[in-house]
Amino acid sequence: MTHRATPPVPGKNPLFLPKLVTTLRQGYGGAALRADLVAGLTVAIVALPLAMALAIASGATPDKGLLTVVVAGFLISALGGSRVQIGGPTGAFVVVVFNVIQAHGYDGLLLATLMAGVILVAAGLARLGTFVRYVPEPVVTGFTAGIAVIIFSSQVRDLLGLHMTGVPAGFIEKWAAFWAARDSLAPIAVLVSGLALAGIIALRKWAPRLPGFLIAVVATSLAVVLLKLPVETVGSRFGAHISIIPHIGLPAFSLEKMRDLAPSAFTIAFLAGIESLLSAVVADGMIGTRHRSNAELVAQGVANTASALFGGLPATGAIARTATNIRAGGRTPVAGMAHAVFVLIVMLAFAPLLKFIPLASLAAILVIVAWNMSEVERFRHLMRAPLGDRAVLLITFGLTVMVDLTMAIGVGVVLAAIVFMHRMSQVTGMDEGEEVYGGDDAAMAEPGGADGVADYYLRGPLFFGSASGLSEMLKALITAGRLPRAFRLHMGQTPMIDASGVGVIRDFAERCRKQGVGVVLTEVQPQPAKVLAVMGLGPDSKWLTYETPPPA
Repeated sequence: MTHRATPPVPGKNPLFLPKLVTTLRQGYGGAALRADLVAGLTVAIVALPLAMALAIASGATPDKGLLTVVVAGFLISALGGSRVQIGGPTGAFVVVVFNVIQAHGYDGLLLATLMAGVILVAAGLARLGTFVRYVPEPVVTGFTAGIAVIIFSSQVRDLLGLHMTGVPAGFIEKWAAFWAARDSLAPIAVLVSGLALAGIIALRKWAPRLPGFLIAVVATSLAVVLLKLPVETVGSRFGAHISIIPHIGLPAFSLEKMRDLAPSAFTIAFLAGIESLLSAVVADGMIGTRHRSNAELVAQGVANTASALFGGLPATGAIARTATNIRAGGRTPVAGMAHAVFVLIVMLAFAPLLKFIPLASLAAILVIVAWNMSEVERFRHLMRAPLGDRAVLLITFGLTVMVDLTMAIGVGVVLAAIVFMHRMSQVTGMDEGEEVYGGDDAAMAEPGGADGVADYYLRGPLFFGSASGLSEMLKALITAGRLPRAFRLHMGQTPMIDASGVGVIRDFAERCRKQGVGVVLTEVQPQPAKVLAVMGLGPDSKWLTYETPPPA
């Protein structure tokens, strides 16, 4: 009697068990709580100005960024598969969020985020968390560097205080508009952004433990208010009153709108999955633990769904804030949950003061974010890689900046796969061995033009990227002037075969059979043996024979 395996149930299967549950089961005392609260407060101080800056860069209001930290940040820590992951809005989403809002409005963004949340939950339940690691490094580096360039470009207006009615979406058009508005440059705005930028850099160099972002924002805000400097602020652009009360509900949707937003939803889900798992891997290296990738994807999906329902932005694991949490002493998910609660308290207590924040200082924060995202050293390192990797890197980077993030990711992954297949085809081949004449092997088919056996050694995986080359080689053997009595194909160096590879062997065996030449397989590895048997080329096949029984 056979038993059918039951599907995994989130919460019961360790793959989906939140790390919070594991932490509490292991024991959680007052000392750990104090350490987590201190870490949570530290991260909240970093997250406050950053969340507002990212929201403004995305084309939303600053309160949306804070709301995302509260809702999504809390759920990512409470339900996630990492002990120390900190979630919230990140720079990776700026481009796609801005484009969705421009094309479909903020309600369209909420729907796309909701769809992305469902996609992430499905991906986690399908155990796809382990597959995200297969996205090639040149693709990740190319589009993150491209996003960095776009984020920097989007802040030029506020950095220089340019008077513009609107900023074009296209990269070239955007810079052309900046140049056209160069006469409206505001020296006071440049001074504010320059001081904020210099302050952040100086604090990072000489006092890295201090919250540079928050200090820069508070200092420049006080200067603008006390000196009555004529610079644009959060209040002058978004209104004196910023709502902190979320409106819970489903965004308006229709099948047509969902179809239009599907590419953006998949992009948001892809970015959320990639960045959260990369952040979790970095955290594992810092604290010596191991995250649960599928539980992390489910948590990211639930968090993004909730963020959309509360009117927030897309969210994911933030590498910089996660590292800050670890350095501040956070060791359990309680720290991430506490950071969300602290941000909520600040929103409730100090919301009226947000209107005094100068946009130039928030732009300075995003310049630092863009520089960190650019990963210049990693980009330079990859430029020394083989030609195929360099092409993937530069094409992904160029498409991200000039065209569209969705297309950049798609083209980059496909191009990287083609490069990989080309390389695999180069290490896959066939070597001719010694021909053994005479002999009377019962496993052979009827003798053909020559009374002997020709040994050929297949090496490397036999898959669709290499199958065409081997097919031509095998056909050339048949069309040669002198055929052996049989071909013996040694597959000891062929660890993998796919349907195309099976097709090559079957086509070869069929051609040989028509000409009275036998085909014998030997040294067949477990995976090829299983695939060949399933596809009708096992030991009982009419096409060929096995010299030794294949492994079970």
